[in-house]
Amino acid sequence: MVRHRRGSFLGLLVLAAAVPAVQNLLFVGMDYRGAEGLSPQGSAVWPYDSYNDMRWLLVYHNSWATYLGGLVLAIGVRGLLSGALVSLAWPGDVPRPGFRRVLLRNLGVAAMTAAIVSPFAALAVAAGVVSLSWFVFASVGPMLLLAPFLQRAGVGPGWWRGLPSAALVGWSLLDFVVITVTGALVWWVPGWWTVLFAAACGAVNGLLWNRTVHAAVHPTHVRWRRVPVAPIAIVVALVTPLVMQGVTAGGGRQRNNFRPPVLTERLPPSVPYAVVVLGGHNSAYDGVPAVDPAVQQFSYAGLDGAGRPLPYDTLATHRSLESSADLLARQVDRLHARTGRPVALLGESEGAMVARTYLRNRPDTPVRALLMFSPLVRAARTYYPPPDADRGWGLAAGWQLRGIFATVNLFTGGQSSPDEPFIRSLLEQGPFYRFETMCTIPNVRVIAFLPTVSAAELPPGPYANIPVFEVPSLHGGLLSRDVVNDRLVDYLAGADINAPRQEYPLYQLVGAAWQAPGLAVTINPAWRPSPGPPFTQQRICQKQP
Repeated sequence: MVRHRRGSFLGLLVLAAAVPAVQNLLFVGMDYRGAEGLSPQGSAVWPYDSYNDMRWLLVYHNSWATYLGGLVLAIGVRGLLSGALVSLAWPGDVPRPGFRRVLLRNLGVAAMTAAIVSPFAALAVAAGVVSLSWFVFASVGPMLLLAPFLQRAGVGPGWWRGLPSAALVGWSLLDFVVITVTGALVWWVPGWWTVLFAAACGAVNGLLWNRTVHAAVHPTHVRWRRVPVAPIAIVVALVTPLVMQGVTAGGGRQRNNFRPPVLTERLPPSVPYAVVVLGGHNSAYDGVPAVDPAVQQFSYAGLDGAGRPLPYDTLATHRSLESSADLLARQVDRLHARTGRPVALLGESEGAMVARTYLRNRPDTPVRALLMFSPLVRAARTYYPPPDADRGWGLAAGWQLRGIFATVNLFTGGQSSPDEPFIRSLLEQGPFYRFETMCTIPNVRVIAFLPTVSAAELPPGPYANIPVFEVPSLHGGLLSRDVVNDRLVDYLAGADINAPRQEYPLYQLVGAAWQAPGLAVTINPAWRPSPGPPFTQQRICQKQP
């Protein structure tokens, strides 16, 4: 049985509890509820602690000087804190190195880990911009691979050779589960009680430090003892998001022909609308008209001289939301004039955002119904400036994302960019897309069809004041599902539909620990004027200036 130094063990629990408690004390005081679920990671075991630091740093810096200064400070504080936690967690039956030696080792580990996890933290920032789940998974997944290796690094030399023990793998997986659960609990508890819960969750981190350090100091038989397994694992972790981005983005310009059932079937006579169907990002259109003459596909390339939608390739969808909304306005007017009917818009993903942008400032539109499928719910929670800027919130995050996308494009032949006009229009009009996408529109019936996976992309809490139909599904492709097609026809025929799922708020809580912190809307010059409290969720569906 392992002997614990009683004073050291108590000090370990107190120190691990104090860090998230202090953080949440600040969050509650600022009404920053969206960040409360992040606080337990303040004293988490490697690499989750550094991943937490880098997310905060990449969101909250506005120049290269503040980024570099913040990086040095984050490495110093993290090295000091983890050095103290390792020393306090050291088992009593093994001679403990001097604190200076442990501190120097952990300062080096903090610097190395910050460099390793920074690209994943940048992907978390991207998830805050576009509100897409794959960015969340791509940023968090590699942590599971890295954790068993990096948790050995702060204890002693030779950590980079050989496979980690089964105990280290098990404790690292438990770390992930504990961070997820404690992040949900801390957010779920109301008011100032969250500070007490944060302290309790931090104490659990102390227990995990104790077990992890014990497993690292007392390794079992090490397999592949001479093989540099840790560097290989780091390379695999760094490559994984690039592969996922390549698979997601694709390389061809004429793929993804958008042809859901609403374009291939006639609408029933009970539907009084003419319908425009808008495809999502990287969709394509081959020019084949819809079967029903009252249904028309939106073209990101515009209309020909006869008012027919032009074929478009995937690159056409990269245009700004404002320019796409202008094209939609012309198409809606032509379709309304031709059919004499009120118009319904059916938009998927980017198409939903185009339709919502079109309806933002057009009170005289003939559109009377908006159906959004996989919209980007609460997008633009984070920011980075354009590439020609030398200042701006998220400056370094933007350049890391440009490097990631450029690397993917190099190997896939794709043309995606974090600065394409579509993304920049989300960024520059952040308060609208962050707070008003899922809100009522005067004289327009509005509903959102949401895949349940989108809940993991959102901070917990309210996000809409319109009816929703939530479906167990991944992002995109909802328009091709029979159950969704049936419900959209019912809605177009006048039925009232509202079918939220009970697990959706639970998924929001589960994802609370893995979000990037939202940028305060009042401090970003690109979003001004934006008066009012910077973090409060009362901004949801409150019209922005």
